[in-house]
Amino acid sequence: MFVLIKGAGDLATGIACRLKACGFLIAMTETAQPTTVRRTVAFSRAVYEGEATVEGVRAVLASSVPDARRIAAQGDIPILIDPEANVLHEWEPDVLVDAIIAKRNLNTHITDAPIVIALGPGFTAGTDCHAVIETMRGHFLGKVLYQGSALPNTGVPGEVGGFSRERIIRSPKEGIFHPLASIGDSVKKGEPVAEVDGEPVFAALDGTIRGMLQDGAAVHTGMKSGDIDPRCKKEYCFSVSDKARSIGGGVLEAILHLSGIFSSSG
Repeated sequence: MFVLIKGAGDLATGIACRLKACGFLIAMTETAQPTTVRRTVAFSRAVYEGEATVEGVRAVLASSVPDARRIAAQGDIPILIDPEANVLHEWEPDVLVDAIIAKRNLNTHITDAPIVIALGPGFTAGTDCHAVIETMRGHFLGKVLYQGSALPNTGVPGEVGGFSRERIIRSPKEGIFHPLASIGDSVKKGEPVAEVDGEPVFAALDGTIRGMLQDGAAVHTGMKSGDIDPRCKKEYCFSVSDKARSIGGGVLEAILHLSGIFSSSG
């Protein structure tokens, strides 16, 4: 089965890795200027680095659909710069997964593919797609919904290591982002970790930099630009998160259920 994933951020990458391990053919689309914070575990960085490897799975930037087919045939995951996912019309997937995490529907339709799956709030299963995957941390993370919608966006980051809002690094203004610390670095509360056009951004807690936008990224006021993990486990910075694995499992469950792969009629 061919699965097209819209978005190549860290959650989308977790899904891709899980499906790839199960033998699915994968392709992903991204914007020309990705703003993935957890870029060490995201295939989106292939857009500006040419390729990216996460947990042994390699993604390569493709210049066209024929190039993407070649990359996929070699066993890698092609990344296409195609924010509108127009590749749908040329390379018809069996499954479409909207993993943009925009908290709203940006042009995904239930008719886009035989199976359409969407992540998080902004979608209604049975109307916009065939299944919605819950993305909010907690008891229902990764749950598959075949009717209705995911829990609404609260605007409050999920709690990690006892911290929520404090762990997010946000831009103080509009401008160009420059990191002062690297992913994997240990930082202290009050330490400058980045700057936007000369204005410093300070850590709000002690921890390890788990995510940080790439140097030169354009940001706006309040934009999420980094992530500090209070658990101080450097290895977490370079592996797929528990959240991404759980959501990936939900996507896999939805595909198997909706495709009837294990139907007794077969």
